[in-house]
Amino acid sequence: MSPLATPPSGPLTATFLDLPAGSPGGSVELFLDLYTGDRPLIPARAFMLAPTGTRPRLPAGLEVLSVAGKCLEGPAFGRYVADLREALTAVLDPARIGVLHLQHLAFGATPALMRALPDHPRIALVHGTDLLFAEAHPDQLQILHDSTRAADAIVVPTHAMADRLLKLSPHIDRRKIAHIPWGIPDHLLAAPPPRPPRMAMSHLRLLYAGRLTAEKGAERLIETMAANPSVELSIAAPRAQFEVFAPLLQRAGVQVRYLGWLRRPQLWRAFTEHDVLVMPSTTLEAMGLVALEAQACGLPVLYQPVPGLSEALAVSAMATDFTHTAALACDIERLRSDPGLLLALRQAGQANAARYALSATAQSLADLGRQLT
Repeated sequence: MSPLATPPSGPLTATFLDLPAGSPGGSVELFLDLYTGDRPLIPARAFMLAPTGTRPRLPAGLEVLSVAGKCLEGPAFGRYVADLREALTAVLDPARIGVLHLQHLAFGATPALMRALPDHPRIALVHGTDLLFAEAHPDQLQILHDSTRAADAIVVPTHAMADRLLKLSPHIDRRKIAHIPWGIPDHLLAAPPPRPPRMAMSHLRLLYAGRLTAEKGAERLIETMAANPSVELSIAAPRAQFEVFAPLLQRAGVQVRYLGWLRRPQLWRAFTEHDVLVMPSTTLEAMGLVALEAQACGLPVLYQPVPGLSEALAVSAMATDFTHTAALACDIERLRSDPGLLLALRQAGQANAARYALSATAQSLADLGRQLT
């Protein structure tokens, strides 16, 4: 770990994540960590969409664009991209920008930013959701093909993401692909919140933290939870998603402790109050930043070994099969009954998390930008 005394020098970056400010997710947290704040790790003009309703408190350096019509397909998608381009053109001075960071290879922000600043070097950052949506939506797949051709460099956080990308777009010039792992805040690695002592282990305190969307696999926990009184499950997720999920819990007769959608420091404290983080993702994870942050806080991780996640965690966490109820129940019981196993996983996890300092991610991206300008 090597905290940066000053932000890496390099060209001013223009970057845009076309999600409403305040949206949940690891990609959003990474975006804010890198490009916003009083002293951003990467100096940038950083944009998100203006949220509807009450505007959340914005971090320093984050700008919002009031553009409606976000969609995925058809003529409406073309109009949405055109509106985004017009909004960007109105506020960006091309002479002040050195490089573009394209967040995602799909969605509207990438083509809009390229059209607003057509002559600047382009670094595309693959996040995972772009690949999933390109697989499901032909218009998004076309944006992915266009983006990979136009990008000067394509950054993947894991080799598994490169493999998935090449299946979607096998004609990519592989020399463009750069492997730069995502990172977690250096200050978390340096000074994680203290972990209270655990005096007894009558039950195992499981934590699920993240969106409750299909690819995250939270449904897989329910059957095991219903049959296992020795575990207690807490969920930290967006409220609207939890309200949709709640009837499934009620039908299964599963009691959970809902923690709300926690701000980062709150989530880090929650990590210290649980015994295991569960990650039952069904398809892929770009990297699994929430797992790495949990490990930094001394929380062992039980995970489905999907692409990306298995690469980032490997043997520093415990892999299981969330689709096999008996196997999952057996692994949970091993964790509950063997304090030595939990201690070993805690130590291995902290050592693994220390490999992924955010400052290293920022420095690598800045170095890549300098190479292109």
